[in-house]
Amino acid sequence: MLYGRDTEQQRIADLLEDARDNGRSGVLLLRGEAGIGKSALLDWAAHTCAHERILRVTGYEAEQNIAFGGLNQMLWPVRERVNALPGPQAEALRAALGLADGANSDRFGVGLGLLTLLADVADGGPALFLVDDAQWLDAASRDALLFAVRRLAAEGVVVLIGARDEALLGSGLPEAELTRLETCDAVRVLEGRDLTADVVQRVLDEAAGNPLALLEFGAAGPGGAGVLPVADRVLAAFRARISALPEPTRELLLITAAEGRGHLPSVVHAAASFDLGLDDLTDAERQHMVEVTGTAIRFRHPLIRAAAYQGAPTARRIVVHRALAAAATDPECRVRHRAAAAMGPDEDVAADLQAAAERARDRSAIAVVARLYRQAAALSTDDRSRAVRLTAAADAVLTAGSPDRAEDDAREAASLTSDPVLLARLASVRAAVLAERGDGRRAAALLLTHAGHAEPDDSRNMLRTAAAHAWTDGDTASVRDAASRLGDDAFVTGLAALTTEDYATGLPLLARTVHDGGPDAVQAAVILGADERALDLATAEASRARRLGRIGALPDLLASLAPVPTALGLRAAAEASAAEAAALARDTGLRHRGAAVLGRLAALSGDEPALLAAPHGDAFTSASRALLDLSLGRHDDAVRRLEDVLHGPHRHAAPVMASSADLVEAALRIDRPDVATTAQARLARWADASGQPWARAVALRCQALLDDTEAPFVQALDLHERSSRPFEAARTELAYGAWLRRHRRRSDARARLHAALEAFDRLRAVPWTGLARAELRAGGEGAAPAAASAPVLLDRLTPQELQVVRLAAEGISSREIAAQLFLSPRTVEYHLYKAYPKLGVSSRRDLARLPLPTPA
Repeated sequence: MLYGRDTEQQRIADLLEDARDNGRSGVLLLRGEAGIGKSALLDWAAHTCAHERILRVTGYEAEQNIAFGGLNQMLWPVRERVNALPGPQAEALRAALGLADGANSDRFGVGLGLLTLLADVADGGPALFLVDDAQWLDAASRDALLFAVRRLAAEGVVVLIGARDEALLGSGLPEAELTRLETCDAVRVLEGRDLTADVVQRVLDEAAGNPLALLEFGAAGPGGAGVLPVADRVLAAFRARISALPEPTRELLLITAAEGRGHLPSVVHAAASFDLGLDDLTDAERQHMVEVTGTAIRFRHPLIRAAAYQGAPTARRIVVHRALAAAATDPECRVRHRAAAAMGPDEDVAADLQAAAERARDRSAIAVVARLYRQAAALSTDDRSRAVRLTAAADAVLTAGSPDRAEDDAREAASLTSDPVLLARLASVRAAVLAERGDGRRAAALLLTHAGHAEPDDSRNMLRTAAAHAWTDGDTASVRDAASRLGDDAFVTGLAALTTEDYATGLPLLARTVHDGGPDAVQAAVILGADERALDLATAEASRARRLGRIGALPDLLASLAPVPTALGLRAAAEASAAEAAALARDTGLRHRGAAVLGRLAALSGDEPALLAAPHGDAFTSASRALLDLSLGRHDDAVRRLEDVLHGPHRHAAPVMASSADLVEAALRIDRPDVATTAQARLARWADASGQPWARAVALRCQALLDDTEAPFVQALDLHERSSRPFEAARTELAYGAWLRRHRRRSDARARLHAALEAFDRLRAVPWTGLARAELRAGGEGAAPAAASAPVLLDRLTPQELQVVRLAAEGISSREIAAQLFLSPRTVEYHLYKAYPKLGVSSRRDLARLPLPTPA
């Protein structure tokens, strides 16, 4: 019977009911101190759902270094389902479960495989997934779990997670914090225990509402250690009870506690070396400290295990760990016990830990790799070995998404070595940390300093990476330094030429990079403004990453892709890419991606609060704020912002260069023709060198505004017909229409202004529709009519729905869509069910007739 948990029980019951009746999934993190009742709530949920499929896992402190130990425990009963998963997911899960080699699998593919498997388990009805003591799950299992549960939606899966106060902070999961029991509920816990009123009061005072403390103190009497925290008092009570047991029982409890996993054969084998057997556990079983079932032995509560282990002398623990190491048949368990028995630096044990780390790497358990390498470093017998292993730990932990810890490991390693090759490796780690924090300038400097000491291939990669970081952070000198040292690299040489405004040299080199393909082609196409080519390249890369389950590569790829559909007027596609980039960045431990694109879309819509909420400080956000200023008539503010942006380090890239046209228009409005002339001249040189029709059209529009002549408008509109930037085309229509009106050609003006109004309306560029209507009114069109264009159906969809619909329209099955979008098949079907009425269709066949953008 549970007391004082009505609220939590109701939340769990609601989740279970929603899963049964509506097929919706739900997750709840039960957080609280030791003994607060998390396990009791999980047991209650399991009893409530006894007739449904239940998977359960308990984290064990001893298994934190065993890659995917928790996942194995949970999925072993359903391992036969793994082979039915999509190829990359099945491969990743088989590797995680130790059923196959997985050296080439993506670490997030395990989480995706777990998601699909949970959905499959719930295919015949709701499923309950229980995680107890999540604070002790190995990091690989924890990461897979979080990746999966964040994507649950319509599978009928309920996940309940119990964790200590400090665990899973910032996970973003719905939480219920378990508090101490009220006095009335605490008294009910003690009822029927034949305690005097005085003892009851002392138990209530010392237990302070902790359910486990109430039970233990009620059974054995209060401990009188009131100055200690409740968990420590309960621990002390358990130690006292254990110390009263016969010595063979205490010894066998120590062996069980040191073994940690509850693996009965290992405990029995090790116990035999001390002439102990299971009969020696009898007294502990009678007192309900442990329970033996089948091939498992479990402590009733983790605090009992802690009391049995911590209460033993250190020398005795070492002897026990050595016995367990000798008894172990699993190499991961053997090395764990050998490490626990090490009394100081031991190269043999350190080498074993290093080998275990590499085995974990083969299973893509990157966080466990880092932990094992760190342990190996601690047991290394010389500084060089320690530095090498800490370097490997830093590299792994960075990949696992913990830049702060990676920097700590890298700094410690650097303090132990003077080897220039190793210091170069560490420089790459530290530079990646700096770049992730937004400090590309220092990252580039670090790489340039150490690149000359690295192996040739590594040196070249370091220089290329330095150039990319320097370009991003506006360090033009470092871009040129990297280019001079690389020599024949078209991409970096092109960037270096742009920093000196040598567009005639730089932009063709970027065009060559785009044509040749390769790792820099997408970035080169974006900088060049080759929109369609950038979209094709990025889409192909993203599709390949999705197909292979390479989730870790997608956040940056999607973030770099998102500005392209923005420029092409594919608003919903841009929002979908930015939203997915942000979600995947969170799951992969990276800082937020996609904010700049969302800021641009807010500027187009006239949503100033959303734009102001976006992170500030980068050129792209500043350019978006200037665009909003221009559309709202704040021309002085627009000029001020744009002069900063266009004299800044990013002025040579297409996403910012296009803002030169904004500066021309704003400067003319405040009678600063000198500023406008300079901006137009630079834009024209850039446009001619790039060969992009949209850029030449925008430059011609600016020329028409400066010269107050018609011919450049006509030429610009002709070029717009051959490019795909509808917002820029609409602005040219608006500017031309305004020019025609001022020259009293009202009929011609209305045709242009209506074309602009319809385009702005379609793009949801609210401030610009207002400008077009104002021009129409000025031309004598009374109450300027609303645009005649029909609502864009795709704008009714959520970003997730749009992604699903685009892929479904290509004839891809729900299961394949789920694999590509990192969802479950049932969630895909749910999104389609929600999208059909919004689009006015009733089946997949109808989707093929809709004008859908290319999926990324």
